[in-house]
Amino acid sequence: MPVTTIDTTTTLVLIDLQNLVVGLPTTPYPGSEVVARAVELADAFHHHDVPVVLVRLTADADGSDAAPGRTEIPRPAVPLPEGWDAIVDDLAGHPGDIIVTKRSWSAFYGTDLDLQLRRRGVTQLVLAGIATSIGVESTARAAYEHGYSVTLATDAMTDQDAEAHHHSVERIFPLLGERGFTAEIIDLLAKTRG
Repeated sequence: MPVTTIDTTTTLVLIDLQNLVVGLPTTPYPGSEVVARAVELADAFHHHDVPVVLVRLTADADGSDAAPGRTEIPRPAVPLPEGWDAIVDDLAGHPGDIIVTKRSWSAFYGTDLDLQLRRRGVTQLVLAGIATSIGVESTARAAYEHGYSVTLATDAMTDQDAEAHHHSVERIFPLLGERGFTAEIIDLLAKTRG
């Protein structure tokens, strides 16, 4: 899984690292490990003055803003706890971070993410977060379709389903970009920033 380069105009995009999502049971890594690696990535990107995007999923309490299409698996009608959609404390609060709020799986659909990136001349996205096969994969597909180079920090993402995680990492991500580990990405970022 070699990452070959980190563009001079890259950004880190962290998907759904928020209170409720991080607390869910996941595999192969617990949410706390993914957050720890995401913090390492964010700290490195901040150190080199590279933009960091924090993506959060939210929804109206009554579900009126949910995607309207029919699905075989019904959406749970469970009341969500206060603050469920807040970015976890370990990542929140950096003044230069870009916050993107989404209401569907992809961080691109119905948001200003592409506009924020284009204004900054970004050509490459480094992606991490939860869940690998849903929010991360949907965002990676959209990033690829929008013409961005995509790098996936595979040890900084996890899923509720082991098979789904494996399928995304091994079958889908090589079609969309380059895969690598947190330490490799941080090392390459430092080398390209001199």
